[in-house]
Amino acid sequence: MKNGFIKVSSACPITDIANIEFNIKNIKNCIDIALKEKSKLIVLPELCITSYTCADLFLQNQLLEHSNKAIEELCSYSKGKDILIAVGAPLLYRTCLYNCAYIIFSGKILGIIPKSYIPNYNEFYEKRWFTQGLNVVNETVDMIFQKDIPFGTDLIFTYNKFKFGFEICEDLWTTIPPSSYLSILGANIIGNLSASNEMVSKADYRRGLVSSQSARCLSSYIYSSSGVFESSTDLLFSGHLLIGENGTILKENSRFQRENEVITSIINIDKLNSERLKNVSFRDSVKYCPFKVREIAFEYNSLDIGKFDRYIDRHPFVPNDEIKREKRCSEIFKIQSSALAKRINHTKINKAVVGISGGLDSTLALLVIIKTFDMLSIPRKNIITITMPGFGTTDRTYSNAVNLCKFLGTDLREINIVDACIQHFKDIGHLAKVHDVTYENVQARERTQILMDIANKECGLLIGTGDLSELALGWCTYNGDHMSMYSVNCSIPKTLVRYLVKYVAEKEVSQNISEILIDILNTPVSPELLPKDKSGKITQKTEDIVGPYELHDFFLYHFMRYGTEPSKILFLAKHAFKEDYSEEVIKKWLYKFIHRFFTQQFKRSALPDGPKVGTVSLSPRGDLRMPSDASSTLWKSF
Repeated sequence: MKNGFIKVSSACPITDIANIEFNIKNIKNCIDIALKEKSKLIVLPELCITSYTCADLFLQNQLLEHSNKAIEELCSYSKGKDILIAVGAPLLYRTCLYNCAYIIFSGKILGIIPKSYIPNYNEFYEKRWFTQGLNVVNETVDMIFQKDIPFGTDLIFTYNKFKFGFEICEDLWTTIPPSSYLSILGANIIGNLSASNEMVSKADYRRGLVSSQSARCLSSYIYSSSGVFESSTDLLFSGHLLIGENGTILKENSRFQRENEVITSIINIDKLNSERLKNVSFRDSVKYCPFKVREIAFEYNSLDIGKFDRYIDRHPFVPNDEIKREKRCSEIFKIQSSALAKRINHTKINKAVVGISGGLDSTLALLVIIKTFDMLSIPRKNIITITMPGFGTTDRTYSNAVNLCKFLGTDLREINIVDACIQHFKDIGHLAKVHDVTYENVQARERTQILMDIANKECGLLIGTGDLSELALGWCTYNGDHMSMYSVNCSIPKTLVRYLVKYVAEKEVSQNISEILIDILNTPVSPELLPKDKSGKITQKTEDIVGPYELHDFFLYHFMRYGTEPSKILFLAKHAFKEDYSEEVIKKWLYKFIHRFFTQQFKRSALPDGPKVGTVSLSPRGDLRMPSDASSTLWKSF
């Protein structure tokens, strides 16, 4: 409960058509498997108690009576078992037969949901037997062993923040699935009891439906379909099992299995609820619901999920799949360059000015400018690249900066800032041997002054180089490198900057430029504001001071994307980075992240324009409206 996780299962039991005793035995087997996994919900296929393909046998009283007895048996079996069971069976109600989902918990039927839409086209002819349940609301059903059972499409089953809604097969294929209404009325876990036959490519379409519906509903979606032991007279069923969460398929089985099968995954409810809290359009949709829900409360004995085996991405900003990563990098470059092109067109300025340090961020900014100018057919000599050696500039970064600009064909200029900074130290009464924040910021502001003034002199646009990770930590000098006329990297986290530069090095440039880019990638991240050591190497390494960027990007993603509290971020980070960082180290840098994120907001409140690239941005005009003097106390108690 504390961390908002719950284990859920989708299952496909072996069935034998109309052999209810056999079917119940295998349904119990699936439930036992789910319980062993510590799952709290199991979704079984449509009409699995009787089997889906009984056809006119559904009109036989004997089948219906034995189905009801099987439900009673399943209720007895569920006593003392801490799992919500969604199982498919027919229901005869007021002379009409309904295709239903029975929701059972610890010896009791909590509610019965009829199938809203009955398919009667192509290979389906369910209306021969079943009645549409779309408008069934506020009804109750009496069975021999239980009275006043809630019956209708208006049911949500609730335990604290976990809210379960259910629909059946065809419901998902309709223009407005019932789960859409259930979701905006509170359900965040949707189960679908299905019997979807196989045809070429239908599995892809089905998978897409589950993925997209979970995204539209900002929910999890557990899908279970009938298996290969249904009748093959005209159709074949595959037992397709899927578990989705907000557009992502978390778990999927290999279809056409011939044994009882259960797949299990962990759902992050806090993540879903956070998305809903931010999404105003989702909240506003409630006014269009044609009914009010009945919430059926129940209570788990425990939400222990056992082994935490959900995959936690260490680098959530960077796709793991190489093909997807290349596609993402290409897309990002198009966004950055197209945004800069719009600004150039608007200002009618055909020159750009950028400071080049030989580091990652300025390199990425230069590559974006190059791409933009090539796209606009503006000569690369109109790109004024300025390298400004200072007290800490090393031969390695200097030569990389100079050679990169030469090979790319820009207008390279060099302005050494040492003398100007020494004079400024004298002007303000600061000792040059005191290597404090003043010593560092004087250099950063001197460089920005030079860049701004040259931009004015040349009628050029000063392009900012700072990235998203630096903005989150406030690792930039206010009115120094923090400022520019347009910023192209402002929503690119450091972990992604690396892959963008690597992408260009491997895919888009000549061998000599690629070699420079690779060396830049291998250079320690540093502002180079403190003097180099006796051997001429970097002494000031950013990650030694503020912490590893892969940790900070992880913290930032979960903090901003889902509003995750620090205690849960710590929990997730421990699992994601368990092989590389101890809990003490993660806590240390998480505390640093929270402290700096709050204290440095004043810098983000005065950011220059720049394009949003991903789902996380810190722009004061877009994604983050935060007071600069907010207290961080609540977020430090983890």
